Amino acid sequence: PSIELPAKAVKAAEKQGIAPDTLYALSLLENTGICVVPASGFKQRDGRFGFRTTFLPSEAKMENAMTLFKKHHVDFCKKYK
Repeated sequence: PSIELPAKAVKAAEKQGIAPDTLYALSLLENTGICVVPASGFKQRDGRFGFRTTFLPSEAKMENAMTLFKKHHVDFCKKYK
């Protein structure tokens, strides 16, 4: 999927010398334990941010993972608002 990231997140990533979706992926891993691969590693068009992932948990665990994912996204966007 593609994601929209706040402009401040894009600037923070550039300042660190990493792609914006890498910043997002690292934050997701550090804050939730969910591991994704930044789409920038797959030669996306400029300005497109996203990630790739594979989830294989049980249905019960999937619901929790999606809750964590959503919370992270909201918190990440607030941090860089």
